[in-house]
Amino acid sequence: VAGRFPSRRTTRKIIDAAGVPLAAPSANLSGSPSPTCARHTMDDMRGRIDAVLDGGECNFGVESTVVTLATPVPRLLRPGAVTPEELREVLGELEIDDAVMGQLKEGVKAASPGMKYKHYSPKAEITIVKGTLDQFVRYISGTGERENTFALCFDGEEEKIPLRCVTYGRQDDPLTQSHRLFTALRELDEQGAVKVFARCPSTDGVGMAVYNRLLRAAGFSVTDA
Repeated sequence: VAGRFPSRRTTRKIIDAAGVPLAAPSANLSGSPSPTCARHTMDDMRGRIDAVLDGGECNFGVESTVVTLATPVPRLLRPGAVTPEELREVLGELEIDDAVMGQLKEGVKAASPGMKYKHYSPKAEITIVKGTLDQFVRYISGTGERENTFALCFDGEEEKIPLRCVTYGRQDDPLTQSHRLFTALRELDEQGAVKVFARCPSTDGVGMAVYNRLLRAAGFSVTDA
Protein backbone atom coordinates (compact mmCIF):
# COMPACT_ATOMS: atom_id res chain seq x y z
CA VAL A 1 0.00 0.00 0.00
CA ALA A 2 1.31 3.44 -0.92
CA GLY A 3 0.00 6.74 0.38
CA ARG A 4 0.20 9.88 -1.74
CA PHE A 5 0.22 13.31 -0.10
CA PRO A 6 -0.82 15.97 -2.65
CA SER A 7 0.61 19.46 -2.22
CA ARG A 8 -2.26 21.00 -4.22
CA ARG A 9 -4.80 22.75 -2.01
CA THR A 10 -7.68 21.91 -4.39
CA THR A 11 -6.88 18.21 -4.26
CA ARG A 12 -6.68 18.21 -0.47
CA LYS A 13 -10.11 19.90 -0.31
CA ILE A 14 -11.58 17.10 -2.44
CA ILE A 15 -10.07 14.48 -0.12
CA ASP A 16 -11.40 16.33 2.94
CA ALA A 17 -14.86 16.59 1.38
CA ALA A 18 -14.91 12.88 0.52
CA GLY A 19 -14.15 11.94 4.10
CA VAL A 20 -12.58 8.65 2.98
CA PRO A 21 -9.30 7.59 1.34
CA LEU A 22 -9.44 7.95 -2.45
CA ALA A 23 -7.95 5.56 -5.01
CA ALA A 24 -7.76 6.63 -8.64
CA PRO A 25 -5.80 5.92 -11.82
CA SER A 26 -3.71 8.52 -13.62
CA ALA A 27 -5.65 11.06 -15.67
CA ASN A 28 -4.15 10.01 -19.02
CA LEU A 29 -4.08 7.05 -21.38
CA SER A 30 -1.63 4.34 -20.29
CA GLY A 31 1.88 4.95 -21.59
CA SER A 32 1.27 8.45 -22.91
CA PRO A 33 2.91 11.59 -21.46
CA SER A 34 1.45 12.49 -18.09
CA PRO A 35 -0.99 15.43 -17.95
CA THR A 36 0.20 18.61 -16.30
CA CYS A 37 -2.91 20.70 -16.95
CA ALA A 38 -6.64 20.14 -17.48
CA ARG A 39 -6.32 20.43 -21.29
CA HIS A 40 -3.97 17.44 -21.42
CA THR A 41 -6.49 15.31 -19.54
CA MET A 42 -9.31 16.41 -21.84
CA ASP A 43 -7.17 15.59 -24.91
CA ASP A 44 -6.66 12.02 -23.63
CA MET A 45 -9.94 11.34 -21.87
CA ARG A 46 -12.60 13.22 -23.85
CA GLY A 47 -15.68 11.00 -24.08
CA ARG A 48 -14.35 8.66 -21.38
CA ILE A 49 -15.03 10.82 -18.29
CA ASP A 50 -17.76 13.25 -17.24
CA ALA A 51 -15.75 16.25 -16.09
CA VAL A 52 -12.38 17.71 -15.16
CA LEU A 53 -11.78 19.96 -12.17
CA ASP A 54 -9.23 22.53 -13.32
CA GLY A 55 -6.91 23.50 -10.47
CA GLY A 56 -4.31 25.08 -12.74
CA GLU A 57 -1.02 23.72 -14.04
CA CYS A 58 1.04 21.31 -11.93
CA ASN A 59 3.77 23.05 -9.96
CA PHE A 60 6.54 20.57 -10.78
CA GLY A 61 5.26 18.64 -13.79
CA VAL A 62 6.82 15.26 -12.92
CA GLU A 63 4.93 12.76 -10.79
CA SER A 64 5.44 12.16 -7.08
CA THR A 65 8.57 10.77 -5.50
CA VAL A 66 8.11 7.11 -4.50
CA VAL A 67 10.14 5.62 -1.64
CA THR A 68 9.79 2.16 -0.12
CA LEU A 69 10.39 1.57 3.57
CA ALA A 70 9.79 -2.19 3.17
CA THR A 71 13.53 -2.80 2.71
CA PRO A 72 16.40 -2.89 5.23
CA VAL A 73 17.47 0.55 3.90
CA PRO A 74 14.89 2.99 2.47
CA ARG A 75 14.98 2.84 -1.33
CA LEU A 76 14.05 5.42 -3.93
CA LEU A 77 11.86 3.75 -6.59
CA ARG A 78 10.76 6.80 -8.56
CA PRO A 79 12.44 10.21 -8.30
CA GLY A 80 10.32 13.34 -8.19
CA ALA A 81 10.38 16.88 -6.85
CA VAL A 82 11.53 15.59 -3.43
CA THR A 83 15.21 14.95 -4.17
CA PRO A 84 17.50 12.20 -2.79
CA GLU A 85 19.38 14.88 -0.85
CA GLU A 86 16.17 15.99 0.88
CA LEU A 87 15.17 12.39 1.62
CA ARG A 88 18.55 11.66 3.23
CA GLU A 89 18.09 14.65 5.54
CA VAL A 90 15.06 12.83 6.99
CA LEU A 91 15.86 9.15 6.49
CA GLY A 92 19.63 9.16 6.99
CA GLU A 93 20.39 6.33 4.59
CA LEU A 94 18.81 6.01 1.15
CA GLU A 95 19.47 3.57 -1.65
CA ILE A 96 18.57 4.42 -5.24
CA ASP A 97 17.04 1.53 -7.15
CA ASP A 98 19.02 0.49 -10.24
CA ALA A 99 15.89 0.99 -12.37
CA VAL A 100 15.82 4.73 -11.59
CA MET A 101 18.74 5.42 -13.95
CA GLY A 102 18.37 2.43 -16.25
CA GLN A 103 16.18 -0.40 -17.43
CA LEU A 104 14.63 -2.85 -14.97
CA LYS A 105 16.58 -6.08 -15.07
CA GLU A 106 14.89 -9.09 -16.63
CA GLY A 107 12.93 -11.13 -14.12
CA VAL A 108 12.83 -8.32 -11.53
CA LYS A 109 9.33 -7.29 -10.48
CA ALA A 110 8.48 -3.60 -10.81
CA ALA A 111 7.84 -2.20 -7.34
CA SER A 112 6.43 1.15 -8.51
CA PRO A 113 4.57 2.58 -11.51
CA GLY A 114 6.74 3.66 -14.41
CA MET A 115 9.69 1.38 -13.61
CA LYS A 116 9.40 -1.45 -16.08
CA TYR A 117 8.65 -0.41 -19.65
CA LYS A 118 8.52 2.41 -22.15
CA HIS A 119 6.37 5.02 -20.46
CA TYR A 120 5.45 8.73 -20.54
CA SER A 121 6.02 8.49 -24.28
CA PRO A 122 4.82 10.46 -27.30
CA LYS A 123 4.18 8.73 -30.63
CA ALA A 124 7.59 9.81 -31.96
CA GLU A 125 10.75 7.73 -31.57
CA ILE A 126 13.08 9.51 -29.14
CA THR A 127 16.85 9.17 -28.78
CA ILE A 128 18.63 10.91 -25.88
CA VAL A 129 21.98 12.34 -27.00
CA LYS A 130 24.62 12.88 -24.31
CA GLY A 131 27.21 15.61 -24.80
CA THR A 132 27.65 19.36 -25.19
CA LEU A 133 25.45 21.46 -27.46
CA ASP A 134 28.18 21.53 -30.13
CA GLN A 135 28.54 17.74 -29.95
CA PHE A 136 24.74 17.41 -30.18
CA VAL A 137 24.62 19.59 -33.31
CA ARG A 138 27.45 17.63 -34.97
CA TYR A 139 25.76 14.34 -34.13
CA ILE A 140 22.34 15.19 -35.55
CA SER A 141 23.95 16.85 -38.60
CA GLY A 142 25.65 13.53 -39.34
CA THR A 143 22.45 11.51 -39.26
CA GLY A 144 21.12 13.03 -42.48
CA GLU A 145 17.56 12.96 -41.08
CA ARG A 146 15.36 15.99 -41.62
CA GLU A 147 11.74 15.22 -42.57
CA ASN A 148 9.51 15.07 -39.49
CA THR A 149 12.66 15.01 -37.33
CA PHE A 150 12.76 17.33 -34.32
CA ALA A 151 15.15 18.32 -31.56
CA LEU A 152 14.01 18.43 -27.94
CA CYS A 153 16.37 21.01 -26.52
CA PHE A 154 16.86 23.67 -23.86
CA ASP A 155 15.62 27.26 -24.03
CA GLY A 156 17.72 29.49 -26.29
CA GLU A 157 19.39 26.68 -28.24
CA GLU A 158 16.98 26.71 -31.19
CA GLU A 159 19.07 29.01 -33.43
CA LYS A 160 22.08 26.67 -33.29
CA ILE A 161 20.19 23.46 -34.11
CA PRO A 162 19.44 22.60 -37.77
CA LEU A 163 16.11 20.95 -36.97
CA ARG A 164 12.67 22.08 -35.86
CA CYS A 165 12.85 22.43 -32.10
CA VAL A 166 10.66 22.03 -29.05
CA THR A 167 12.17 23.28 -25.79
CA TYR A 168 11.75 21.88 -22.30
CA GLY A 169 13.25 24.42 -19.91
CA ARG A 170 16.60 26.03 -19.19
CA GLN A 171 19.74 23.90 -19.29
CA ASP A 172 20.86 24.92 -15.79
CA ASP A 173 17.40 24.75 -14.20
CA PRO A 174 15.95 21.25 -13.59
CA LEU A 175 12.78 22.76 -12.09
CA THR A 176 11.86 24.46 -15.38
CA GLN A 177 12.69 21.18 -17.17
CA SER A 178 10.42 19.17 -14.89
CA HIS A 179 7.63 21.71 -15.34
CA ARG A 180 7.89 21.69 -19.16
CA LEU A 181 8.88 18.10 -20.07
CA PHE A 182 5.48 16.43 -20.49
CA THR A 183 4.01 19.48 -22.21
CA ALA A 184 6.95 19.41 -24.63
CA LEU A 185 6.41 15.70 -25.36
CA ARG A 186 2.77 16.40 -26.19
CA GLU A 187 3.77 19.32 -28.42
CA LEU A 188 5.99 16.96 -30.42
CA ASP A 189 2.91 14.85 -31.19
CA GLU A 190 0.87 17.93 -32.06
CA GLN A 191 3.55 19.05 -34.54
CA GLY A 192 3.77 15.65 -36.21
CA ALA A 193 7.23 14.58 -35.03
CA VAL A 194 8.25 11.09 -36.13
CA LYS A 195 11.82 11.06 -34.81
CA VAL A 196 13.24 13.19 -31.98
CA PHE A 197 16.80 13.77 -30.77
CA ALA A 198 16.75 14.99 -27.16
CA ARG A 199 19.34 16.96 -25.25
CA CYS A 200 20.33 15.06 -22.12
CA PRO A 201 19.57 16.78 -18.79
CA SER A 202 21.75 16.76 -15.70
CA THR A 203 20.85 14.14 -13.09
CA ASP A 204 21.48 16.40 -10.08
CA GLY A 205 18.61 17.16 -7.71
CA VAL A 206 15.25 17.26 -9.52
CA GLY A 207 17.23 16.57 -12.71
CA MET A 208 17.24 12.90 -11.73
CA ALA A 209 13.45 12.85 -12.08
CA VAL A 210 13.63 14.64 -15.44
CA TYR A 211 16.19 12.14 -16.79
CA ASN A 212 14.18 9.21 -15.39
CA ARG A 213 11.03 10.30 -17.28
CA LEU A 214 12.86 11.18 -20.49
CA LEU A 215 14.71 7.85 -20.41
CA ARG A 216 11.41 5.96 -20.32
CA ALA A 217 9.85 8.19 -22.96
CA ALA A 218 12.82 7.24 -25.15
CA GLY A 219 12.39 3.53 -24.48
CA PHE A 220 15.92 3.58 -22.96
CA SER A 221 17.47 4.70 -26.28
CA VAL A 222 20.58 6.73 -25.32
CA THR A 223 23.65 7.55 -27.39
CA ASP A 224 26.89 9.39 -26.57
CA ALA A 225 27.79 12.16 -29.01
